[in-house]
Formats: sequence, C-alpha cells, structure tokens
Amino acid sequence: MASKSHKNSTTTTTTATAASTMDVEKIFHMNGGVGQTSYYNNSSLQKKGSDKVKHVTLETIEQVYVSTNPRSLGIADLGCSSGPNTLSNIKEIVETVGKTSRHLLLPEPEFRVYLNDLPTNDFNAIFQALPDFYCDLKKERNHAGPSIYVAAYPGTFYGRIFPDNSLHFIYSSYSLHWLSKVPPGLYDAQGEPINKGSIYITERSPPEVSKAYVDQFNVDFSLFLRLRSEELIVGGKMVLIFLGRETPLHIDRGNSFFWELLTQSFSTLISQGDVEEKKLDSYDVHFYAPSKEDVEEAVKREGSFVLERLEMFEIEKEVGDINGGGMKMSYGRRVAMAVRAIQESMMTHHFGGAIVESLFEEYGRLVDQEMAKQEIQPITFGVVLRKI
Repeated sequence: MASKSHKNSTTTTTTATAASTMDVEKIFHMNGGVGQTSYYNNSSLQKKGSDKVKHVTLETIEQVYVSTNPRSLGIADLGCSSGPNTLSNIKEIVETVGKTSRHLLLPEPEFRVYLNDLPTNDFNAIFQALPDFYCDLKKERNHAGPSIYVAAYPGTFYGRIFPDNSLHFIYSSYSLHWLSKVPPGLYDAQGEPINKGSIYITERSPPEVSKAYVDQFNVDFSLFLRLRSEELIVGGKMVLIFLGRETPLHIDRGNSFFWELLTQSFSTLISQGDVEEKKLDSYDVHFYAPSKEDVEEAVKREGSFVLERLEMFEIEKEVGDINGGGMKMSYGRRVAMAVRAIQESMMTHHFGGAIVESLFEEYGRLVDQEMAKQEIQPITFGVVLRKI
C-alpha cells in the first residue's frame, strides 16, 4: 500500500480491502523519540489511568510474591511502549516487593523484567533511561539496590513470547484494546467495505460491523489468555488495564464517541478535498472496547484463569492540562496529541503523512467543542486474573 493518498478514481478489490490486510505487527507503533508528538510526551493520560489502579497492581504483585516466595521473580510488561510510564511502574513493583521481603525477614529476590511490544517499538528510548532507573533505585537503598535484569522481548502478545512457566506476574497497561488485526468481517464477499464513512462502530454501522469486532475480540482475547497461561506459573497473576465500555450496547458515550469525532474530522478533510472518500471507507481501526460481560464470558470460556477483580473507572478531565512535555494545552488538544501519538503510524501508512497536522488540529477542536456541551470520559477496566 502506498504511503501517499491516491488521487485517481480507480477502485479495485485490492484497494478496497487494503486496510483489512495491513500487517499491524509491522506497521503499528507508538510515536518514538522524545519530541513534541512522541508517545513519551503524550502518555500522561495513560499514566493517570494506571495510577488509578496502582494500589491493585501493587497488592497483586505482593500477593504473588508472598504466596510463591521465589528466589528469582519473573515479571513481564506487555505493550510497554517507549514512554516514562514503563520504568516508573517497574520501579514501584520492585520497591513493593523489596519492602514486603524486608517486613517478612525474607531475602529479596532477583528481578527478571521482560519488556514486550511490537518489533517497531522504540525500545532504545527505554534502554537509554535504564542508567537513571538503576541509579534511582540504588539511591533509595544506600547504593545497595536489588538485582534487576531487564530485557526486551519484541513480538505480538497474540503469539508466544516467553518460555513455559517462566513468569510470576504479568502487567499490561492500555494495550489489550488493540486487536491483532482489523476484523476481516468488515468486508463483504466482493471485498467491499461494509462500514463506509466510519472508522469504528457507529449508529450508522450495519449489525455485521459490531459482530465482526466482537468475533475478533473473542478470538484474540481467548488466544491471549491461553498463551499467557503457558508462560505463567500456577498461581501467577495478571493485572490488565484497558479501555472498555459501560454497557453491553456497542454505541456508548465513551470510547466510541471519541472515534466518531475522529471520523467527523476526516469528513471535514474530505469536504476540503484533502482526503478521498473511498480512502476513508477502506480504513477501520483495529480497536475494540469490550463490555464487562465480554470479558467475563471470554475468561470463563477459555478456562485457564479465575477473574479475581474487575474495576471500571474514568479519568477525570483537568483544567489547564499539561502534557508530558510540559506544554499547557486544552483538553481536546491533549486528547488529539495522545491519539496522534498512538495512531499516526497506521494513518500515515493508509492516508499519507500530509493530512496528519490538519486532521488532529480539527480533532482537538471538535473534542473541545463537544466537551463544552457535556463532559464525556472514556471507560477503563482494571482486571486481575489468577492462573489455575
């Protein structure tokens, strides 16, 4: 697929189905580096979300450590990306286990920390931050920090990543709402898109669209659970933080609302002649916000885990929000920068890079406009699973 948008009117089955056959594993990645549009400087909303359930994360790793008392503790962060959140989370986990071991008069374990994301992830940004990470831990221990071995394991978490029974604890923050691919059911037998004019499930979408997303989620999440069950020890646990929805209805005033605003932003560019309508018709996001029932049924059906906890929460809007780069901006602009840091690789591949600035400028404006009428926040799930 070309990296620039086409200006001719020729339509073929190959063009129509291009979005569904995009190799997500090769294309999809957060914006790397530490620049203005990087994920590093635009992931503070995700940080707020993980902080909301930090007590759950730390309670869970403490429980795993106390019940297993391993000499070598295996921890994996799935979908770690390249921002500051990853090492911040690992630091808190290490400190919690250290305090628990000292309280119980047990020798502190060594830590095997495995950072996972797709091969296109900017792992270099993480490893460049490791010296400061180690230094901070040692300062708090009078230069006698714990033994920590950090390694990168690139690859999709919809495949096997780690050896059998090598992990005690798995953590994943804001990653599992990303599907392994765009659902193939979004195209008819002739290869034509059935969700025309939309990039996600909307009120205009035919029923087959929501079914395609549900089917892909069930395949992906069941596979994810089975593979992780092979990598975790019995009694090992997972803390999974991902976007969801409040009701069984697929059209909610949460995550689908923000995708609808992005669709409207594309419509503005179409009206200005900057984007071909057919290019939008053949673009759908590989995203799904499951309901509580979706998650519960998938866990029960797969059978490797007990669902110990499922919490639902929102991230409150703050006035005068500042992104990770210290830039003061409106809430809409901040949301637009966060979505851009996540989606730019996919959109540039499909539409070309020329539209990115104007697209997300319009998106930020629409978010601010709608939030002035009513405050709508995406729903996040915090899930704890124990391997049986």
